[in-house]
Amino acid sequence: MTSALFFVALAAFSASPLTEGDITVVSEGHLFAEGPQWIPGKGLLFSDVLGDTIYNGDRSVFRKPSERTNGIALDPQGRVLMCESKPKQITRMESDGKITVLADKYEGKSFNSTNDLVVRSDGLIYFTDPGAKSTTELTFNGVYLLDPATEKVTLLSDTHRYPNGIDLSPDEKILYVADYMRTAIYAYDLAPDGTASNERVHAKVPNPDGFTVDAEGKIWVAAKEGVAVISPKGEVLETLKTETTPTNCAFGGDDNKTLYITARAKVFQVRTIIPGAKRF
Repeated sequence: MTSALFFVALAAFSASPLTEGDITVVSEGHLFAEGPQWIPGKGLLFSDVLGDTIYNGDRSVFRKPSERTNGIALDPQGRVLMCESKPKQITRMESDGKITVLADKYEGKSFNSTNDLVVRSDGLIYFTDPGAKSTTELTFNGVYLLDPATEKVTLLSDTHRYPNGIDLSPDEKILYVADYMRTAIYAYDLAPDGTASNERVHAKVPNPDGFTVDAEGKIWVAAKEGVAVISPKGEVLETLKTETTPTNCAFGGDDNKTLYITARAKVFQVRTIIPGAKRF
């Protein structure tokens, strides 16, 4: 009896559900959904890259044409930042709807295909730029730091085969970068000035794409087999299966406990136990 009770207690203690309820469809019929971003007080945004449109969660149009925007983020002032993959630039939408180009070159050479970005609480922007080939001006794939106040662009890494998703730890001391081709998420230590050091493999994941981080520091990454959830130590805890291969994910909702998942033709949502990390 004692051993049986111990087993039941151990099972109850070890159970650690990450989500509650079913994964449901938010929107469908897209060409290539990407870049989910929750806007407090307004709701969900996401991009249909091939459809050249940024949509609101109710499928109304937020911006068209979107210049094939991929990643979307917010700055501390609540303005929308975009990785425009067609003109290869990082832009900001002002309060009046005007689009400001923050960066389109590194050392005088055009970016390859700006992909995803994240903003630190002090306003510094980190972004990935994959797609280097014989016809591009830059011969490498880069991870960059952009200071929007000065428009200075700093190269943080040129070692990745295909840098894709990017995010920060909850305390903003670690930068994470997904390398799609190397099937790994890399980690960097960040200095107060925003520069990065100590590049290392944080976790191995099949074809990691866009991702987000929760309040406990777990990474939720769109990968080959679904959304993989990775512990702060780099262990894969669970993989959430989706009908189609996911491309990105982001937390949102009034309590920041709804995970939105873009998956090519569809956008899904699922409730989570732990909320997403908040920056500002």
